[in-house]
Amino acid sequence: MDYTQIISAVIALISALVSAFLIPWLKTKIDANKLQTIKTYVEIGVKAAEQLYAATDGEEKKAYVINFLAEHGIRFDVSTIDQLIEAAVLQLHHELYGSERA
Repeated sequence: MDYTQIISAVIALISALVSAFLIPWLKTKIDANKLQTIKTYVEIGVKAAEQLYAATDGEEKKAYVINFLAEHGIRFDVSTIDQLIEAAVLQLHHELYGSERA
């Protein structure tokens, strides 16, 4: 009996499964980890900006956070970064002032 064709078929099947399931799963894990890292840096930048600038200096605070992210090699689309900054600010205000003030 010739096992070469069977082994070739099994290898092809394994390759197809890896391509179909493992690679997309790894990509989602890497992207999820990258997003979590970006969120962490955004939160650090927002907290630092809150300490460094007055309450009315919103644009300077945002520019500081964006510059902080750029210094750490974090480049993402502007819309996503804006949303992450807003979420971090809301979370910080909730931590500092409670839910009655945003």
